[in-house]
Amino acid sequence: MKFGSVRELRLMANTIRQDVIRMLVPAASGHPAGPLGLAEIFSVLFFNEMRFKPDKPKWNARDRFVLSNGHCCPALYSAMARAGYFPIEETLSLRKIGSRFQGHPSKKWLAGIESSSGPLGEGLAIASGMALVGKMDKTEWRVYCVTSDGEHQEGSTWEAVMLASKYRLDNLVAICDRNYIQIDGNTEDVMPLGDMAKKYRAFGWHAITVDGNDISALLSALAEARSTKGKPTMIIADTIPGKGVSFMEKNYKWHGAAPKEEDGQKAIAELEAERKRIEQAEGA
Repeated sequence: MKFGSVRELRLMANTIRQDVIRMLVPAASGHPAGPLGLAEIFSVLFFNEMRFKPDKPKWNARDRFVLSNGHCCPALYSAMARAGYFPIEETLSLRKIGSRFQGHPSKKWLAGIESSSGPLGEGLAIASGMALVGKMDKTEWRVYCVTSDGEHQEGSTWEAVMLASKYRLDNLVAICDRNYIQIDGNTEDVMPLGDMAKKYRAFGWHAITVDGNDISALLSALAEARSTKGKPTMIIADTIPGKGVSFMEKNYKWHGAAPKEEDGQKAIAELEAERKRIEQAEGA
């Protein structure tokens, strides 16, 4: 399933946001702010950019996807379900005992998950290893990694940055969710990250800074990444944590606090109103 219009991708982002809320309310635990902010990124990756076959999750020519900040998995589960990997209804068992849909994705339980996550700061290293294998085997598939700004406070991330640069992994595209929040507050208060694009360029990467909630900007950035040769690409995506839900937006307290029933109802009402605005503005 591939969408060709910005309107379709915006509507899918809205769907992903609603799915995230519907998963988290019954779970009574989890992380809403990050997944809500990442909705456009997941919409563009899974419904325009990446090559995969849900009915053949081990198809060798598929692009590989790594979610480094695994606690944002409700958005991943939604995108995969809507793409056809599994029924969306099953994702409502998020974080329940015995569920395949745990608080961090596990490749043991779900076909289509390329890497299990848990400890933060490991995803870019895993993705770099995959991309290196792709280069050595002379394959055409690409590797996409979504990571967080908070993870860049960890040394393992920068080890991966150096490796990817050394081996000129132009089949690797990383997207940093630059939302400025982590569980203890603002990233720049906890451990300042500064000009991330400048840092990546100093390490030999191609770096692009975009509005991560702008579908057109993301499409352009990914096209630029595909045309970049001889170096990996980092897309620094400025996103609004909690995007689409007014009382969650830019509030770090919603990083790891699940919405209660009443919160969920308010959130869905706001998202439904936004969906109508998208439809009315761009034609039903």
